[in-house]
Amino acid sequence: MFVKLANSSLVSQLRHNFRMKHTIYALSSGFGKCGVAVVRISGPNAKLALTRMCKRMPQPRFAELRKIMDPETREVLDHGLVLWFPGPSSFTGEDCCEFQVHGGPAVLASVFSALSKLSNFRPAEPGEFARRAFYSGKIDLTSAEGLADLINAETEYQRKQAVIQMEGALCDVYTNWRTSLSKSLANIEAYIDFEEDQNIESSILNVAKQQIAELRAAIRQHLADGRKGERLRSGVSMAIIGAPNVGKSSLLNYLSQKSTAIVSDIAGTTRDVIRTDIDLCGFPVNVQDTAGLRAGTSDVIELEGMARARAALKSADVALIVVDATYLSDGNDAAGRLVDYVESLGLSWSEVSSDSESSSRRLVIVNKTDLVENPAQIQKLKEKYNNIVCPFSCKTEAGKEELMTCMASLLKDLCGDPSIENPSFTQPRQRFCLQETLNALDRFSNFSESEIDIGAQEVRNALYSLGKITGHVSTEDILDLIFRDFCIGK
Repeated sequence: MFVKLANSSLVSQLRHNFRMKHTIYALSSGFGKCGVAVVRISGPNAKLALTRMCKRMPQPRFAELRKIMDPETREVLDHGLVLWFPGPSSFTGEDCCEFQVHGGPAVLASVFSALSKLSNFRPAEPGEFARRAFYSGKIDLTSAEGLADLINAETEYQRKQAVIQMEGALCDVYTNWRTSLSKSLANIEAYIDFEEDQNIESSILNVAKQQIAELRAAIRQHLADGRKGERLRSGVSMAIIGAPNVGKSSLLNYLSQKSTAIVSDIAGTTRDVIRTDIDLCGFPVNVQDTAGLRAGTSDVIELEGMARARAALKSADVALIVVDATYLSDGNDAAGRLVDYVESLGLSWSEVSSDSESSSRRLVIVNKTDLVENPAQIQKLKEKYNNIVCPFSCKTEAGKEELMTCMASLLKDLCGDPSIENPSFTQPRQRFCLQETLNALDRFSNFSESEIDIGAQEVRNALYSLGKITGHVSTEDILDLIFRDFCIGK
């Protein structure tokens, strides 16, 4: 088994070394016709692209206008800017250059054809530039994931979170934790190896245990973030529910700023769940318009639509409960009628109005306020249930400022506000590795001092799991710390 694993690792390393010998090229700007297209080249022979296709080298990191020619026929392919980034001061850490040419398909095809004629040049594979940057130590895995998220970001807060991660905020947190854990493990191993010779202070083990206990607490707090970073990255699920003909589809169209759903005065127009992705107050949201919930129907299709509406409500992060303002104003007890309405939908009013976590995910939209002759009752209802009830008119857009304020507050509670000081992890992979680290440290805490040699293995497991997050896993780190921090010759 060991031989098989060793050979597998060796084959993987040989394959990696072989591929790194190639110089790669690819279009780094967007596809399609455009004014300027950027062709990126990286690898040991990147300089060859400049000397063979542009006659002479430009100054490092200075853009120069050059004729770009075929290396064999010397035909001029285009006039463009060329840049030279000698390694290791480049994105990949290797020698790199760029051709900024006109973005027509024929121009790009001719440039790629010319590059393919150069020795050991080949097209890059997906993500290969970032992969080489990782192997060169220019970025860690969390920064690479942040870069991918930045490219795919569609909202302002997604962009903020991706930039923070790309710049290494998460890497800094996990690197500090690894440093602390490495020192603790170095202390433990020194205690195991040298305690009998009295060359190590007796308190060194207690210090290591205290450091590990503090790290356990920090990781546990980090994990208890309500999945804010993951939710911001993937999007908030929002379900619009209510009785038929209260304006659910109109609300969906208003939020998405387009005619996503059919709007009609006929009750029960929406029979299935209609989904659309929107940017709401800078947060990514998947909004679901659902069938109206009511009793007394025998329509098989409508019953199935209501079943799907309840399923959407159950899985949603946020529920917008839409109620007709004229229904609430028809009488003197608007608050009582609202409670009855919410419970008729199969929800508990205490769930909506309490200070529990679930209540922060419910917002009552009192729609059609433009039809209410006496808005005083609706205003009193809003004052009584502040931040829960939001009067609005999809027709006149009256109350839109307050609606957006409520939405932004609710979404910020769910997704957080990205910051360098308190970065959130964004990937299920990262959560899994953090949980693995915490589990290993929890197991370590259960070992007695007489079993410290076994417990040390759990610390190694924790260090390995933590290192998997950033991609930095090495047993040499421990050896360096042992010989650096302790005077073994005493």
